[in-house]
Amino acid sequence: MKPSVRHILVALGTATTLALGAAQPTFSAGRSHGDGASRPVIATEAGAIRGVSASSADQFLGVPYAAPPVRDLRFAAPAEPASWKGVRDADRQSPACVQFEPTGVREEQATSEDCLYLDLYRPKNPGKRSKLPVMVWFHGGGHTQGTGVIYGGSTMASKTDTIVVSVNYRLGALGFLAHPSLSSATPGGSGNYGRMDQIASLEWVRDNVAKFGGDPRNVTIYGQSAGGQAVCDLMAIPSAKGLFHRAIAQSQDCLANRPTLASAEQTGLTYATAVGCPDPATAVACLRKAFPGKLVANQGAYTGSSKSASGLMPVTFAGAVAAGTWNKVPLMTGSTKSENRLLSTALAGITAEGYEQRIRDTYGDRADQVLARYPLSEFKTPYDAITQVQTDAGRACTIERVAETMDSETPTYRYEFDDPTSPTLYGFAIPGEDMSNAHSAELAYLFDFTLGERPLTRTQERLSDQMMRSWGAFARTGNPNVRGAPAWPTYGEERRVMSLRAGGASKAVTTLRADHHCDFWLS
Repeated sequence: MKPSVRHILVALGTATTLALGAAQPTFSAGRSHGDGASRPVIATEAGAIRGVSASSADQFLGVPYAAPPVRDLRFAAPAEPASWKGVRDADRQSPACVQFEPTGVREEQATSEDCLYLDLYRPKNPGKRSKLPVMVWFHGGGHTQGTGVIYGGSTMASKTDTIVVSVNYRLGALGFLAHPSLSSATPGGSGNYGRMDQIASLEWVRDNVAKFGGDPRNVTIYGQSAGGQAVCDLMAIPSAKGLFHRAIAQSQDCLANRPTLASAEQTGLTYATAVGCPDPATAVACLRKAFPGKLVANQGAYTGSSKSASGLMPVTFAGAVAAGTWNKVPLMTGSTKSENRLLSTALAGITAEGYEQRIRDTYGDRADQVLARYPLSEFKTPYDAITQVQTDAGRACTIERVAETMDSETPTYRYEFDDPTSPTLYGFAIPGEDMSNAHSAELAYLFDFTLGERPLTRTQERLSDQMMRSWGAFARTGNPNVRGAPAWPTYGEERRVMSLRAGGASKAVTTLRADHHCDFWLS
């Protein structure tokens, strides 16, 4: 059954129900899996794990990078995982972290607080080749939903000769709740537990990835939407320095503000009262004992995000860049051409009159200028028009500002995904509306990723091949240029952007700023 508008909004940050699961490790002495292929065994710092040798890559699934964040470790910094004896099977993916209605989470994984695991993919038989570049992926979902397990990395690993790591991290209140009592009990952690999980995963990579054939001195972090925000924040967090060496932020404005710890603590007081923990003197113990379903059910309109002006993140990324204290690495950033076709589904069915009223309500004194730049005569429907206005104002041009700012700081590469035949996340459709190039459309081109989307065509697979190889090249050298693809220059004074198009039509363009009216939106 295809998801409804409500389900899509859930996937982007709101929802209503909870499913619980549990991670159950298994230990065995077996030597084969499935078709009888030999199963690789790796001795990690915590103990030996046995992965799966698939057709194109070795897979190590459900690998613990931190202890289960339960009981005294709930609302606490991640702790090292317990060691084990024998060989632990790494052939089953972990549950997703506890969240509102887990759209897209496969039923067999369900959700659990015991969720701090990662999946690692490497090319088959890496042998004694040079240490491989490492790509660490942080999923999106508004910091309230999602999971790393749906982002299969076998094709990327085998095609680009890289190691791909996909990470689960705590979500919603369990990952990002701030409260004065938590700030006292967990200095630096309050409001930032999910971000601390991501740092712990990078520390695991630093300490273990060489055993898989990876190079801990050549790590790229990448993420989309909320995962892109994680990438931006990690470039600002002092304790993340040295844990990664390149960054790819997809569909995220790195220069956007973040809530401060002080403001988030006030929201946290209200939240704690709602879940039955009103007394600051006992709030920490009370919150740690609360039933997880109650914690999730009371999130309401809560949206997760890391907190600035805190011990973990003293300043935002914008502040760190201005102060010259950011973790300076080469940067790739970009978006899809029509992001808000998926982000604004609540406006489906908007009329011409509704379009004009929405513009006037939103943009006030500038409304006439907006309407002049986005006349309905240039769009298929009012929905197409309003979503393009929102895309340009909130994504395309803010990310253009990021590229413009960062170009003088570090090698910066900008892209725009533009495939007018692209599938939509979950196969979601609004009758009569063009849903191509929407938020998340590029994910099916970068991962073994199918959540109801139609399979890529041969023409789209050609674009997927170009994108995977370019992402992999950037991870290897900090430069996305690859043989057989159009030259991809840095952003530069000419404001050059790689327009990623199907059928071999990709090319560097200098018209994105005009196409999205960015001089207007950034003025």
